[in-house]
Amino acid sequence: MVIDESQIWRCNNRMSKRLLSLVLLVPFLLSAETKLPSILGSHMVLQQGEKCPIWGWDDSDKQVTVEFAGQKHTAKVGDDGRWEIHLDSMKANANGQTLTIRGSSKIELTDVLVGEVWLCSGQSNMEWRVRQSANPQEEIANAKHPLIRHIKIPHRPAAQPENDVPSDGWKVCSPQTAADFTAVGYYFARHLQSEIKVPIGLIGSNWGGTRIEPWIPPVGFKSVPALKANFADKLDQFPTKRGNGVNHQSPLALYNGMINPLLPYTIKGALWYQGESNNGEGMLYHEKMKALIAGWRSVFNKPELPFYYVQLAPFRYGRDDDPRLPGIWQAQLETLKVPHTGMAVTTDITNVRDIHPKNKQDVGKRLALWALVKDYGKKLKTQYSGPIFEKTSHAEGKDSLTVHFKKLGDHHHGLKTNDNKPISHFEIAGKDGKWHPAKATIVYGDHLIVKSDAVKNPVHVRFGWHQMAEPNLVNGAGLPASPFSTAFK
Repeated sequence: MVIDESQIWRCNNRMSKRLLSLVLLVPFLLSAETKLPSILGSHMVLQQGEKCPIWGWDDSDKQVTVEFAGQKHTAKVGDDGRWEIHLDSMKANANGQTLTIRGSSKIELTDVLVGEVWLCSGQSNMEWRVRQSANPQEEIANAKHPLIRHIKIPHRPAAQPENDVPSDGWKVCSPQTAADFTAVGYYFARHLQSEIKVPIGLIGSNWGGTRIEPWIPPVGFKSVPALKANFADKLDQFPTKRGNGVNHQSPLALYNGMINPLLPYTIKGALWYQGESNNGEGMLYHEKMKALIAGWRSVFNKPELPFYYVQLAPFRYGRDDDPRLPGIWQAQLETLKVPHTGMAVTTDITNVRDIHPKNKQDVGKRLALWALVKDYGKKLKTQYSGPIFEKTSHAEGKDSLTVHFKKLGDHHHGLKTNDNKPISHFEIAGKDGKWHPAKATIVYGDHLIVKSDAVKNPVHVRFGWHQMAEPNLVNGAGLPASPFSTAFK
């Protein structure tokens, strides 16, 4: 028998290659695992009363099973490596439960609650932490609210929509953790939780000094005709329009990196505190707010997503008579015409020398008042908002104007001043457009008669129309009236 050594060599070579392939494959097989986005984690709060998506990644064609609260759901991993199931609607539950995922590997998320989830977004006044608010030591020491949970989304601009973003996970509210919670969000949650008695989850996705445009998704820009030319028609240029790289002011960039990674997590609503970086845009800012609201409602798949925001506080921008801030106030006031929105007015809890007023307690509470009435059916003993301008009419001939405020709920406004002094910061103008200080008198507790000897036939009225104005008009609940101008367009 003749042995061909070349055949032996070739056979051995083939076997070596197969063995090498198997050796290389073993670590891959061993490393296969089920992965979750960072928004899904231990201590999280799932939204009550709605289907809740649970999703992640695994090897394609694998089967993934999710078990929680007596439910069991199975999904097949798609060709893209992604899987998703939907938990059935659940009632609020303050008892922590374990959510188990079985795929290539097993994951157990512990201490998961069911309650209400709110997104807290905007710039620095929303990012401002509890440790930076008024009375921080006392507030932190008393932050013993284990049913309030918070997750902070890190600063992360992105050129394209991201599927995930790294985070430190969900934190249970305690004196050891609450210091770094969003202050406005925390005080909102504290007041809300005290009233509705269910767990509250806060998603803090915010970044100081940012404009509104980076937070708006493409569908939002496309929904507003006024933004068509400068934004909707140029989406392919963003988010690198402001330079060669992506930064925190690039349109779409923060939506891509800090909102899209949250999807499709189910939320109840959104809180928004922003506008300082868009100061001077006037009613254009209103159009951008419409785009943000419509965009978020679309991507979170909630056409009636509650959206509650904070009207900027008085502050000295530049010279004393700088006219820009009142225009933002009017834009924010106009945004109340968008359904399922609410606005917290802050003209009375400000510091005109500090763009970050420390009293975040009342800001959060005022946002919570809107949610309690509009979303949770609470019957409050007083109004949930300060007076909101509705219209004017002529009274007592043509030498004065009557200012009417919107009826909010079942309670009368009960107009008054918070310092027992005459009503301040009203002005009227005739057809010549010249403004003059005016006297405002409360009539029947619900509306005002405004007049000035210098204006015989007034056609316009404005209130609090100065960046450092701290007017004293409030309602029976002590909530301040929003600045407004009938002449500003």
